[in-house]
Amino acid sequence: MAGKMIPKWMTPNQITLIGALGGLCGIVCAFLSRISPLFLIGTICGLCCHLICDDLDGFVARSRNMTSKAGGYFDLLTDILHITYLIIALAFAGYVSFQLAVFLVPVYALIIFTAMNYILYLKEFLFPRLGPIETHLFFVAICIAGMIFGKEPVFTVWDWEVKVADVLLVIGGIPMYFEMIRLQIQLYKRLHILDEEEKK
Repeated sequence: MAGKMIPKWMTPNQITLIGALGGLCGIVCAFLSRISPLFLIGTICGLCCHLICDDLDGFVARSRNMTSKAGGYFDLLTDILHITYLIIALAFAGYVSFQLAVFLVPVYALIIFTAMNYILYLKEFLFPRLGPIETHLFFVAICIAGMIFGKEPVFTVWDWEVKVADVLLVIGGIPMYFEMIRLQIQLYKRLHILDEEEKK
């Protein structure tokens, strides 16, 4: 419905750029939440803006026959940068531990990297089980937890003070790692089959 209201002159890449700028504002707010947790409201707004534009750019591209390889690459690139720097910002602000941030940063990037290879080699657009909607809602939950519970640890494990957002990162990080590994194995198998077919 919302996609039909987008002006005809607006391109999918422009929508992607708007989402990227919204995500950037959210990242800046996440850094500033070191001063006050209320800045996390801005991070949530940035996440919503990025998610909505991430959905609309694809709809516009398909419905107006404006799909392009460059546009797909730009879309995936902004996804990687947004989530990566958002995790770093939340760690810098003190709502999540740096140990977990380092553990989680590569996962989403590898999922997007795999999606790029699906486009490049298999001419398919990958839709992982844990896609953009789940990822954005996951970080909205972390922001809400940060506003409610703050930076105070809830328990300690081997001198590591665990916060509520850390628990959410672990709960969300485990299935994301599983999905990343599954997609890597699936891509390797399909590329291997493709190699064998080309040899025949």
